[in-house]
Amino acid sequence: MTEFRNAIVRKPCRSIINGLTSASLGKPDYKKALQQHAAYVEALKKTGLNVLVLEEDDLHPDSTFIEDVALCTTACAVITNPGAESRRNEIKGIREVLQGYYEKIEEIVSPGTLEAGDVMMTGSHFFIGISGRTNIEGANQLIRILEKYSMTGSTISLEKMLHLKSGASYLENNNMLVSGELTKCKDLERYKRIIIDPEESYSSNSLWINGTVLIPAGFPETRGKIEKEGYRTIILDVSEFRKVDGGLSCLSLRF
Repeated sequence: MTEFRNAIVRKPCRSIINGLTSASLGKPDYKKALQQHAAYVEALKKTGLNVLVLEEDDLHPDSTFIEDVALCTTACAVITNPGAESRRNEIKGIREVLQGYYEKIEEIVSPGTLEAGDVMMTGSHFFIGISGRTNIEGANQLIRILEKYSMTGSTISLEKMLHLKSGASYLENNNMLVSGELTKCKDLERYKRIIIDPEESYSSNSLWINGTVLIPAGFPETRGKIEKEGYRTIILDVSEFRKVDGGLSCLSLRF
């Protein structure tokens, strides 16, 4: 079972109101986003993590979704190459941050694109979503990197979801939340799947950390299903991040 010790987050910036989104939920409230982010950081600490908080980056509205710019494994870190053009410069400076934790740092290079919201770790195997943000070249680069460090990877093609982890979250102990198109994914049938109802699909992006599951507020059926499996839970309001297509996993790097 994975044990996490550290997390890296980045404060929301004022320009978050201009973040990329497919949602029709209005503009995020910057001050409320700051409050929700602070509560998120406290929740990470409650799970036993040491949290590094990076300052906001007003040049990049989506920069608080730091998960997308790097993949942190037990053996190496991988700097990604985001598929959204407006996000590609978010990787600047992340190598220097990761060098404080990792000796081995790899990277995805063009024409490969990869955002780590498309990467779901299940032990030493990583599922990689092929999406509008992650292409097959980026996925293949990542698979080669993983194999270099005695890990494995495989791809799952997405038709509707922004990222793979928009519709699936691994909760360890062979349990996995799944929703939408991923409920029909043959590659995930080896796991005990906890099917999330369509009206609560946003909560598919819940976050397991050291035995505790962080769940977005407002999804009682999902919470009940997770607690039925014996997990401790922390409920967090992330409404302002949802408005710009962000979820709980998006807001941190965990390793």
